[in-house]
Amino acid sequence: MQERQPSLIDRFDRRITYLRLSVTDRCDLRCVYCMAKDMTFLPREQLLTLEENARLGRCFSELGVHKIRITGGEPLVRRNVLWLFQRLGALPGIRDLALTTNGTLLTRHARMLKSAGVTRVNISLDSLRPERFRAITRLGDLNKALAGIDAALAASFERVKLNSVILKHRNHDEVCDLVQFAVDRGLDISFIEEMPLGVSSDHDRAEAFYSSDQIRRDLAKQFDLTPSTERTGGPSRYWRLNAAASSADGGRGRCTHVGFISPHSHNFCGDCNRVRVTADGRLLLCLGQEFSIDLRRVLRANPSDDERVKQAIRSAISSKPRGHDFELDAQPIIVRHMNATGG
Repeated sequence: MQERQPSLIDRFDRRITYLRLSVTDRCDLRCVYCMAKDMTFLPREQLLTLEENARLGRCFSELGVHKIRITGGEPLVRRNVLWLFQRLGALPGIRDLALTTNGTLLTRHARMLKSAGVTRVNISLDSLRPERFRAITRLGDLNKALAGIDAALAASFERVKLNSVILKHRNHDEVCDLVQFAVDRGLDISFIEEMPLGVSSDHDRAEAFYSSDQIRRDLAKQFDLTPSTERTGGPSRYWRLNAAASSADGGRGRCTHVGFISPHSHNFCGDCNRVRVTADGRLLLCLGQEFSIDLRRVLRANPSDDERVKQAIRSAISSKPRGHDFELDAQPIIVRHMNATGG
């Protein structure tokens, strides 16, 4: 077995243990906070092959990364992507293999993903009202998403969590309903402040901003929340619902945790342990910075020399910035949309 090499540590003494690996910028939905209505997607020849993604996963694992999350776009639209999950799930250094998905294809894939080694699944759910769900996703059918959630629960992953991006006057009045939905199914849920990636023609981001503090105040009218030490290796900061609120969890016997991902109101950069690789092989050291390293070029220039790839990764980590520069009131400094970043 390949000996694991010294950990990736940036110049701010942060240990990089978490890789978010995007396998496609394509999706079967067009969520208003993720992409433009009419998107131009990458030509397929510009995407990393599944074999190149597997090779990157192995290299990062040997450099101390122990959590990989597969993202998109919608990862499950990538042809033969189950092969990649199987290869990553077999890596001895990976303790947590996760997936972020919109849930629409989970009825077909959930059990196979569990068999491949996937431990955690995050499912996007921004509204429980069919007409709103379709407006936010532009193409979505709420029933398909709900069926996907049921399929994930039936597959018995270690953890299934909902992700909800909250927009003022779009869905902010549903936060209590979304938490109750999670409670009733024994799920966790994270609320996410919209991130200003790419130009939005659908809404004014400053006007649509609804902070984590506002959401927490709304939830406090119906739920008893206490701070939790729960951590999953990502940016969510969790609060725990009291036992009474979680008693309707369908007999699953666990307490629902409510997470908040707050890039604007409560910056989480100080302990960032993450890097991202886009579908075309760019290593992004920060979600909110444009600087990147072209790992596709390194992979293809050194088809049998993993040490060159690892050298490029180690060198890049030294350039990881302290944090992002998101500004809601300014034109976005990040021109790529979320689907091109890796959601």
